[in-house]
Formats: sequence, structure tokens, C-alpha cells
Amino acid sequence: MSDDPNIAPRVIKNDPWYGTYARRAEGMRASEIRALFAVANRPEVVSLAGGMPYLGRMPFDELSEQLGAMLREKGTVAWQYGSAQGDPHLREDVLPIMELEGIKDVQPDDVVIVNGSQSGLDLITRIMCDPGDVVLAEAPNYVGALGVFQSFQVDVVNVAMDGDGLIPQALEETIKDQLAKGRKIKMLYTVPNFHNPAGATMSVERRPQIIEIARRYHVLIVEDNPYGLLGFDGRTYPALRSMDSEGIVYLSSFSKIIAPGMRVAWMVAPAGIRQKLVLANESAILCPSNMSQMTITTYLDNFDWKAQINDYRGMYRERCDAMDQALKEFLPYCSWLKPKGGFYIWLKIPEGLNAKEMLPRAITAKVAYVSGTAFYDDGQGADHMRLSFCYPTPDRIREGVRRLSTVIDNELDTVRLFEPGSADGRE
Repeated sequence: MSDDPNIAPRVIKNDPWYGTYARRAEGMRASEIRALFAVANRPEVVSLAGGMPYLGRMPFDELSEQLGAMLREKGTVAWQYGSAQGDPHLREDVLPIMELEGIKDVQPDDVVIVNGSQSGLDLITRIMCDPGDVVLAEAPNYVGALGVFQSFQVDVVNVAMDGDGLIPQALEETIKDQLAKGRKIKMLYTVPNFHNPAGATMSVERRPQIIEIARRYHVLIVEDNPYGLLGFDGRTYPALRSMDSEGIVYLSSFSKIIAPGMRVAWMVAPAGIRQKLVLANESAILCPSNMSQMTITTYLDNFDWKAQINDYRGMYRERCDAMDQALKEFLPYCSWLKPKGGFYIWLKIPEGLNAKEMLPRAITAKVAYVSGTAFYDDGQGADHMRLSFCYPTPDRIREGVRRLSTVIDNELDTVRLFEPGSADGRE
């Protein structure tokens, strides 16, 4: 409920509980991406919207046999309550994964298992932020993080980024500006590798600069890194956490490198924060699912997960190349950064077009994308759209971009028709 008398509250007439909700519930809003799922998942629609990993190359037949054996031997454990910090076996299994990004000083007790990255973001915001506190974040923002920050009534202040990620000078200027206004900055939230949605990767040169600025102003860094192992050239960038153990909370997930359905992610945090995370995890969910965690450990212990990740890299590189080529063929007047990994291309559309207003016509043309407005909380982003290349085949990607080009071409024709001074748009 807003305290501003000039803002009329939204009244849902058939809701008998209107007026009794907590203030934080007023800030909740539906994700534009989730709202698309009902139509984007129709078989006749080419969905370039959702960031769903392609799971058709996972060894499900062999995995089902291993899971059967696990249940026969450890079913009473898998289906029982567990620890709020997570299964010790899994906490040990994530260590060699993090070592690939230079994090080599972590022990199993430093790790907290959470129910997916979204839960991790919820927990860290819950224990760090009061209403009205400031979280700094790259613009555009990951939509899931925006939802969490809004639910805790946190103010997101955008920091500029470019093709090399977060700009250090912009970060320091933003911090100084917020402090001069008397604002309390609690965290810097960053997706340094293959950013969702922008596709950019923070350069190696900038990483220590960002850490030094955050340390100087006592700003906690939350490093969200679900895509770090999905570099198309096989390169892994050094995690920010590999450069600083005291000022960074590291968050990663199995959703992109194995499968999202397990809802298993992990966090590494300084000791004091870690203790609070375990307590918050216990308060929120009691304990992560033993069954999900033991499914992941069964996979990691019995299969060549590094080879599987390498296979994913090649598959997503092929799909990214297909989208890049299709954009060059059908939408050469748009602009985009070809990512070095991950799932997304952030497409800038011609001036005068509005990606959000255009979306219903794209759905009619049987193609879906996510409007750039989903990645800001202030109405920006209508001049961009996020295109996901992770799930469709290369042929479907090309067809989806072709369909999208017809929609954009028609929109451009309409805009030009009514431009002042044009033959048909003159009053």
C-alpha cells in the first residue's frame, strides 16, 4: 500500500483480504517471462523467450539406473529430512567445480546448499537488506533478482555496463552519489559471466578494480555465476570470489550445467554471513531436498560431468552462431553483442519501435521473445529484446528470427508511414 496520496491503490473487488496484506506484497509483480510461457510453449510458436537449457543430450537412461540403485541403497536417507546447510557429500562435490574458476581455498563447511539460485538471492537479501536500502546492479538487470529485491522493498540503483561488463568508474561514481544522498548501500549484485540478459562478460582487467572499489566503500559483492562454465571457447574466467574471500558472496547453480528441475544451487560466503544464511535457509524451507541433492551427487559421482559440460558448450556455441547469422541475414539494421558464452543475445531494435507493444503481434506471427522492459524496474528497455538461443535447434532459431524480422519490418513500415513529413503521414 503506497503512502503517496496521489497514487490510487489497485482494488481487486473480489479479494476479501484487500487491505490486510503486508506492505511488501504491494511491490510484487508477475515476471514478463513467466507470463509468456503459456503461449511461448505452444508447438507452433518458435520461442526465443525462455532461458531453458536443452536437456535432450543428458544420459537419462543410464542415470535412471544409477538413481534406482541409489534409492535401493539410500532411499530412507534420500526421502528424509536433512541439514539446513545441505548434504555434506554434495558440499564436497562442488569444490572441484569451483576450482575450475580459481576458487581453491574453500572447504565443504564453507558451502551452503540452497533451492536454486532464486532462493539464494532471497536469502542473502533477507539477511542483508532493510526496506529502502540500496542494491547496486548492472543495467539491464536479471529479472529474477529484480523480483527478489522488489519483494523486500529494496531500491535497485543501476550501474552502467558495456561489452566488457560493469564499468568501474561508473560504479564508483554511483556509490559516491548514493552516499552523498544519505542512502545506505548494502550490496553490489553482479552477473559477471555471459550476463543475463546483456550477454556481456566482465573483463579480467576490470575484476580486481571492481573488488577494490567495493572494498574501499564497504559494499558486499554478490557474485551470481550460473553460466561461468559455459564459455564457447572452453575458457573459464576467474571468479571474483577467487580474488577476495571476505567481501564476496558467491552463488552458482546446477540449473544450467546439469538441469534446472532439481532446484539445487550453492553459496559460499564469509563465516558470519554463512551462519546467517544457514539460519535463514532453515527458517524458509527447513532443509534443501535430500532427494534432489542426492540425484545431483549420483550424477557427479558416476558420469563424466566435465565432458557433459564441454558438450553443452559446443551445442550452445552452434546455436549462438545460428542466431548471429540469422540476425545478420534478416535484421542487419539491428545491433547486438555476440556473447562469448551463456544463453542470450540482447538485441537493440530501431528507434521508434517498442518491443513490449510489439510482442502481441510477434505472438500472432508465431514467434516469442522477452521485451527489454522486463529487465528494468523503471520502464526502460523498450528499445531492446532478449533472444534466447539455448533451447531451439539451429533451424528453428533461423525460422524464429525470420518470423521476427517480418514483424519488425511491418512495425518500421507503420512508423515511417506516420512520420511527420512523410507522404502518407503528413497532416
